Amino acid sequence: MATVAVIRTRPATVLVDYERLLELAGFRTHLDPNATTILKDNISWHYPFPGANTTPWQLEGTVLALQHAGYKDLVCVQNKTVVIDAFKGEDLNRYRPIFARYNIPVRYNFRREDMQWVRYVPKAKMLVLDKIFPDGIMIPDYFPGKNIVHLPTVKCHIYTTTTGAMKNAFGGLLNTHRHWTHTWIHETLVDLLAIQREIHSGILAVMDGTTAGNGPGPRLMQPVTMNLILASADQVAIDAVAAKLMGFDPLSIRYIALAHEAGLGCGDPREIELVGDDISGEHYQFQLAKNFHTTMAWLSWYGPTRVLQKLIFHTPLVAIPTLVSEAYHDYYRWPTRERHVAEEWQRTSPWGQLFQRYANGAG
Repeated sequence: MATVAVIRTRPATVLVDYERLLELAGFRTHLDPNATTILKDNISWHYPFPGANTTPWQLEGTVLALQHAGYKDLVCVQNKTVVIDAFKGEDLNRYRPIFARYNIPVRYNFRREDMQWVRYVPKAKMLVLDKIFPDGIMIPDYFPGKNIVHLPTVKCHIYTTTTGAMKNAFGGLLNTHRHWTHTWIHETLVDLLAIQREIHSGILAVMDGTTAGNGPGPRLMQPVTMNLILASADQVAIDAVAAKLMGFDPLSIRYIALAHEAGLGCGDPREIELVGDDISGEHYQFQLAKNFHTTMAWLSWYGPTRVLQKLIFHTPLVAIPTLVSEAYHDYYRWPTRERHVAEEWQRTSPWGQLFQRYANGAG
């Protein structure tokens, strides 16, 4: 039976709570103590919007738990997307002081001096990746033989309904052409999980739900205080538990159902053992609201204009939708709305106030 650890937390105890969480998840049995451990944080938006990105206490609590258990060889790996600036993201979300404090080196999968992209032939039968990339599936040569610890948050996503552990591999394992997969995003996540299980010496997900993200996601959301943190070695199970917490039926979400059917993890909440705190009384009703971005995404990947995908997204013309997305998110939504939501969260929420402590260098 799959096991997912879930505990309630508060700002005053969150770092020790993360250590307790990892112990409940049995992380020592799932991560090779002799291997390098990749910390794969999640930067869905370089701006510090609550619920969108790995929290600084999530990163610090996980680092402390691992180092105290003897996992000294920790390395953070960052990726970029066509609209997200990794350097800006790790700065504005207050990761850099944590990297410095605990001597965590950072590697970037888009820098040739840090890692190379090499062809990988999966042992598992692929659902779509071999068809999307007929010239070969490319992965970073730095990943095989290492543990990986994913650091997602509890939030919605316009393409996959929810996003968590399985989606967190999307940025690290696929290069900047990963947007080619969006029409088949659910199948892509299943293929990536199969590849992860082949190349990594151990896999763990540590998910922050202190402030979750409700709405279109993964950037434009409404912050929801949950005061919960989760961890599991089963990437499918932790995503299923998070989905259920948000109010979704996990097996109605295609990537969870496909991974469950493929035997890559457990997506049925009835077959998942929850350890830690009793969360049976936690009921949320998250919904995927529509906006300009969701409409454009539907037209691009699923609507009648999907026939233009190769013309637009496989050629230099991709710069046009990239510019539109950047302008909409960074130069319209952030200054006119989301920045004010984030500032209000930092003033009034205990978690926002903790974020301010990290911003001020206190941690």
